[in-house]
This record gives sequence, C-alpha cells and structure tokens, in this order.
Amino acid sequence: MDLLRNSFIMFSILPFFPFILVFFIYLKWKDNKRDALLMAMDVTTVFLIVSVSALFNNIFDLKFGFYLILLFLLIAVGMIGGAQNRMKGKVDVTRMLRAVWRMAFAIMTCSYILFAIIGLFRYIFKSM
Repeated sequence: MDLLRNSFIMFSILPFFPFILVFFIYLKWKDNKRDALLMAMDVTTVFLIVSVSALFNNIFDLKFGFYLILLFLLIAVGMIGGAQNRMKGKVDVTRMLRAVWRMAFAIMTCSYILFAIIGLFRYIFKSM
C-alpha cells in the first residue's frame, strides 16, 4: 500500500512520467499511436488535477484548489450537456464526459506549466 501511495505522489509531482509510461506501454500493446496518445492523456489528467490543485494551493496560500477545479469541471459538464441537448435533443453522456476530460487535460497541462514557473520564481525570490 505504501508503494502505491508513493507512486501516486511521485506521478502527481511529475505528471509527464505517467504520460510517457502509459503512452509507450499502450503503444507496444496495441501498436496504434492515436489510441496510445488518447489513453496517455486520459490517465495523466488525474495526476494533473491533483498536481495543479496542489500548486494552486501552494502559490495562493489557499486550501480549495481541488474543489475549484472540480467546480469548473462540473460547470463544463453542464455547459456541454446543455449544448448537446439544444443541438441534438439528447445528451450523449460518454461523449460529453470524454470532451470535458480531454479539455481538462489541455487546461491542466497549461496550468501546470504556468503554476510551476510561478512557483519556481516565487521560491527563488523568496529565498533571496
């Protein structure tokens, strides 16, 4: 159990490791680059959410980073579901969740890079 917890912590601190790991394992298994990329994105999103929420909490000295991300994800689900309902008259739940999850990957990746740079500069200037 300790190995599982430590692995999750390490993958959350450096979320590009699970991306690379899942990508190459899935590529060897299925031999399809597109599917391997999508699977790596899906798995890495979990670690990015945890990492970005921790960076947010650390930079802004707050405690609700995870809940804020969860709120934005729920709002995105509602907006995409509402748009699907207006356009098609029904909601395809799997497509909606997949769209929100992949959108979260893109936003969390950009947020991770931005918060990591801000956190690094903040640490450097705080130690001076």
